[in-house]
Amino acid sequence: MEDRSVLLQVDDRGAATVTLNRPQIHNAFDETMVGALTDVFQEVSESNDIRVMVLQARGESFCAGADLKYMQRLATATEVENQRDAERFAKMMRTLYEIPHPTVALVQGATYGGGVGLTAACDIAVAVKYAIFALTETKLGLIPAVIGPYIVEAIGARQARRYFLTAERFSGFDAQRIGLVHEVVSTDTALQAQGEHIIDQVLKTAPDASAESKRLVRDITGRPIDPELLAAMAKRIARARALPEGREGMAAFLEHRKPKWVP
Repeated sequence: MEDRSVLLQVDDRGAATVTLNRPQIHNAFDETMVGALTDVFQEVSESNDIRVMVLQARGESFCAGADLKYMQRLATATEVENQRDAERFAKMMRTLYEIPHPTVALVQGATYGGGVGLTAACDIAVAVKYAIFALTETKLGLIPAVIGPYIVEAIGARQARRYFLTAERFSGFDAQRIGLVHEVVSTDTALQAQGEHIIDQVLKTAPDASAESKRLVRDITGRPIDPELLAAMAKRIARARALPEGREGMAAFLEHRKPKWVP
């Protein structure tokens, strides 16, 4: 699928690249872009041919949040209309978060508001050292409500309080320090190279096991390590060992060969 504001490409390895394509306005959201991203993320989720998805952007910014004209329309909309709009945005964020394949954000520039949400909703995030992040909603008399769950999951409540309440800018290195991104690189070229490295690593993993591992993290986060959880985990690993991927992976290891899912 291809749209003016969002581009999707899938290569013969099964690596999908989703590109934010409004560089002239810093890849800021409007209703059309939110809808296009929802459709693309849904398409990626439902594809059996895709193994990994990279989210990137054209231009000097990754995503500047909502665009000015969009914000002007929302400022004069009724509460009911704003509710519907927020629900559409929430659907887009949830669709990204629930993609079963590994997702990777490559952040090359300014990233504000909803752009920080996109970064947090991906499984892996890498930024260039000169990337700038900010959660500026409170400066506008608003709150980062829809993106809040993904931000808090990524950086924790303590850090979220600071950056929600100050709305201050922070660097790529600060983003790494607080857990928003996993890694910081020096240049755009290095960013793309690291993205390729991550793709190569992901393609060595079993597709179904990767999807199940994503579910595993969500299911155990915040739960006490009690007999109920331990029993559930024992059941999951027993099932994984009995499934075709588990049997193939163990056989490949013992026979000193690559498993069938490795390109």
